[in-house]
Amino acid sequence: MSTEWPNQAASNPYETDARAADETLAQLRRDFTGHRIWRAVRWDGRLGDWVASLHDPQAGVDLTVIRSDPAALREALVNEAERARVARVETW
Repeated sequence: MSTEWPNQAASNPYETDARAADETLAQLRRDFTGHRIWRAVRWDGRLGDWVASLHDPQAGVDLTVIRSDPAALREALVNEAERARVARVETW
């Protein structure tokens, strides 16, 4: 009897390829300088979710944005920038 799970989740390329994850993290940090961007650490010590903590109030609205992959975090941060822009316009 096999000890493998029959329906294993597809491996996350950012978990297996540390270099790609580091490059992606660096690119996110360059593109979104108003946030501190980092990787959460899972209970088992492996890297987990992608996290952005607001550093510059002009860059976003929510204090913390957490997503499971870098593409989703990028999309959320683009939305955050738009929300911040709208909030600034409304306060003028």
